[in-house]
Amino acid sequence: MILTLVYLIGAGLVAGFMAGLLGIGGGIVTIPVLFVLFEKIGTPLEWRMHAAIATSLAIIVATNISSAWAHHKKGGVDWDTVKSWWATVAIAAVLGSMLATTLKTAELVYVFATLAGLLALKMLLPFEKWTLGPTLPSGIFKYLNPGVIGFCSAMMGIGGGSFSVPYMTVYSVPIHRAVGTATLIGLVISIAGGLGYLVGGLNIPGLPAGSVGFIHLPYAAGIAVAAVFTAPLGAKAAHKLPRAVLSILFGLFLIGATVRLVNAV
Repeated sequence: MILTLVYLIGAGLVAGFMAGLLGIGGGIVTIPVLFVLFEKIGTPLEWRMHAAIATSLAIIVATNISSAWAHHKKGGVDWDTVKSWWATVAIAAVLGSMLATTLKTAELVYVFATLAGLLALKMLLPFEKWTLGPTLPSGIFKYLNPGVIGFCSAMMGIGGGSFSVPYMTVYSVPIHRAVGTATLIGLVISIAGGLGYLVGGLNIPGLPAGSVGFIHLPYAAGIAVAAVFTAPLGAKAAHKLPRAVLSILFGLFLIGATVRLVNAV
């Protein structure tokens, strides 16, 4: 019991700081921990990753509310982008989470690993002058691209920053503003995706006590309580770091996240 509490608090503190620093929801930090904890309490292997992802999305709601508010106070949120994306992202996140309930754990992980590796290259290599355009796309891609971000993020139980931050920066959005905006986008993804996992996990046998659908409320609460304290600290640190440093940190984060998830399965 004590060791479990240490895992939950530790994961929450790290996830909250990363959420504020990089505009992510912290799911990459919490999912491997949750996967191990669900194994220890006897959650069936076929549903273990689904429970970890769903619980992670519930946690992201708390971390992103905290970090988004901190970024907003510093003027780091592009509200026009949020208003333009939110409906498409929400619908795509629901669809992504519902599809994920039909896939195997390994399939979910390897899809993410491929995408994260490509995005990490963009953030680590000297591509600061390499962009696809001076502004975010219009027309059909104004909705299609955010939809893909919401769909993939919900499948993987992450807040979307892993995809939306590199995507926005390649269209000339300053990384500090991209990080701040990603926290709001991630909040939409976590709520919509979490609902999809909640419904998809109803009446599934073998899930641990305290679960609502695939979401395990005790674990979600334990991590979220710790995370909300460190998310504002991460946001404050993000606005003090130079663009190049923040880009490198984000790229290293994506590599570490990929290794963690692959090792988890």
